[in-house]
Amino acid sequence: MKPPVRITLGSWLTVPYVALVTGVALLIGLLSYRAGSQAVDTVADNLLLETVARIGQAIDRHVVGSAATLETAFPVGLPAPTRIETELTSLRTRFWIATSLNLDPNNYVYYANRQGQFIGLWRHSQEEGELRLKLEPDEFRQLSRFKGIYGELSPPNKETKVYEPRSRPWYEAAISKSGHTWSPIYVDFRKAELVATRARSVVDMKGNFQGVVATDISLNTLNEFVRSLKTSSLAIAFIIEPDGNLIASSRTANVQHPQGGRPARLSVADSGDAAQVAAYVQVKKWLLEGKPLNKAVTQRFEGPDGEVMQLAFDRLRDDAGLDWIMVVAMPRSDFMSGVTSNLVRTTLIGAAGAGAALALGLGIMGWITRDLRRLAEAAREIGAGRLDTPLNVHRSDEIGDLANTFRQMQHQLSTDNLTGLVNRDALLRSITARIQQPRRADDDRHFAVLFIDLDDFKLINDRLGHAAGDQALIEFGARLRNASRVGDLVARYAGDEFVMLVDNVENAEAAEQVRTKIEGLLRDAVRLDVDSATVGGTVGVAAYPWDGQTAEELVQRADADMYSRKRARRSS
Repeated sequence: MKPPVRITLGSWLTVPYVALVTGVALLIGLLSYRAGSQAVDTVADNLLLETVARIGQAIDRHVVGSAATLETAFPVGLPAPTRIETELTSLRTRFWIATSLNLDPNNYVYYANRQGQFIGLWRHSQEEGELRLKLEPDEFRQLSRFKGIYGELSPPNKETKVYEPRSRPWYEAAISKSGHTWSPIYVDFRKAELVATRARSVVDMKGNFQGVVATDISLNTLNEFVRSLKTSSLAIAFIIEPDGNLIASSRTANVQHPQGGRPARLSVADSGDAAQVAAYVQVKKWLLEGKPLNKAVTQRFEGPDGEVMQLAFDRLRDDAGLDWIMVVAMPRSDFMSGVTSNLVRTTLIGAAGAGAALALGLGIMGWITRDLRRLAEAAREIGAGRLDTPLNVHRSDEIGDLANTFRQMQHQLSTDNLTGLVNRDALLRSITARIQQPRRADDDRHFAVLFIDLDDFKLINDRLGHAAGDQALIEFGARLRNASRVGDLVARYAGDEFVMLVDNVENAEAAEQVRTKIEGLLRDAVRLDVDSATVGGTVGVAAYPWDGQTAEELVQRADADMYSRKRARRSS
C-alpha cells in the first residue's frame, strides 16, 4: 500500500497563509477596481455632459446672430414699404449693416413682398457685396456687384430663369407665423453644404402683411466645430434632427453625393458608421418612449462588437421652431485603462509575500481608494456646477494622470485661454450663485452686470493683424481685472465682448459711476508691439434684482443696453 502524501508543517503554515494573502490581495484589487470604476463613471458622465454643453453653446453662437441680422435688416415695428423702389437706398444700407454683424455665417439677407418684388444683398467679403433686385413679378432678377456700403453698382447681370420668391419654402413658412421661423434644412447645390433659412414676416403701418425678410445660414462651420472636438479617437459627436437626419458629425459626412445624381441630406441610419447608428438607436428609443428631454441625459449601452459605450445627449429648441439633438458617445474602455492597470499592479504586490505583502496591499488599498473617493467627490461637486472645487490628489501614476487631466478640465471649463479671465459658462454660474446667495445668507446686497463691447476693435485686426488684436484683448482684460474689487468678477464673453459682475451696487447712480469708470479705462490708448491704438468701448448695465431674475436675463438686458447706447452714439 502506497503511503499517503506527506505534508510538511511548513506547508500547513505557508499554504493557508499564502492563500489568505492572495485572497486579500484579490479582494483589495476588486475593491480598488470597483471604486475606480465608480469614480471614472462619474468623471466620464461629466465629461460627456460638458461636451454636449459645448456643442449646444456652439449652436447658440451659430444661430443667434441670425435673429440680430433680421432685426437689423427690418427692425420690428418699422413698417415695410408698399414698393421696394421707394426705399431702395434705405433697404440696401440696412442690409449691408445686417450682413456686417456676423459675416460668417449670415452673409446673405433678402426680402420679398407680396407683389413678387425681391431685394437681396450677398456679401462676398468685408468690402464687396452683390445686390440682387427684382421689381416686377415676371422679370428676371438683376445681379450687380459693388464695393463699400455706398459703392457704385456695376452693370447688372440678368438671371436666365424667372425667380418667384413667393413660392419659396421660407416665404410660405413665414406667412403663417407672426414671429421668426426656420425653414427645413436643405442642400446648397452650388457648394454641396447644408443650409438653414431664418425668416420673419413684415407688416405695414396698419399691421397688414407686406412681405418676408430672411437670412441663410451655412451649417458647414458647425460641422467643422463638431469635427474639431478633442475627446477620444474613438469618440463620436453628432447633431441630428428628431427624424434622424444629420446636421453635423465628427466621423461621417452629412451630405451624400450619389454618382450622377444631386447631393442629398444623409441620415444617421445611412451614415455607415456602426457606433453612430447604435448611439442614435438609444436616442430614438428614448424619444419613442415619450420620455422628457428637457435636460442632458447620460446612459450606457452595448455598442458594436459588444463594447460598452458611454452616451450623453440633449435637445435644443427655440421659439422659431429649431429642434436639434446633440449626441456624444465614447467607449467606456477609454476611461477605464488606468484603473485596470492599477488592479493588476495591486494584485501583484499583494501576492509577492506573506505578512509584509499583506500589510503593503492593505496600505495601497487605503491609499488608492482615498484618492479615488476624492476624485469621485470632486466630480460630483463639478457636476453640481462648482467648478472651483479643489482636488487634493498628487500622484505620479495613472490615477495621478487622471487627477491632472481632471484639473486641466476644470481650468479649461472655467477660463478663457487668451486673456486668462473666466469664460462665459463660469460667469453665468457665478451670477446664478450670487443670485441664490442672498436667499441663503439673508442679505439684500444688490449687484450689477456690465456688458462691455469694444467699439473699434475690428480696426486693430484689419490694420495691425490678429496677433495685435489678441494682444489688445489681453491688455483690455488686464485693465478690467485691475479695476475690479474683491467680490467682482471679469469674464471674456465672446470675441471682443467682456462682462463684469460688480458687487454691492446699491442703485442706478452707483451703476452709472461704474459704467463711466470702465468706459474711461477703455478710452486710454493700448500699446502694442507693432503700434499703439485707441479703441474705446460701450458699456451696458443691468442691475439685480430690477433688470432680471436670472443670469441669462441680466446678461441679455445689459447686452441690449449696450447696443442701445451704441446706436444712440452713432446717430448723435
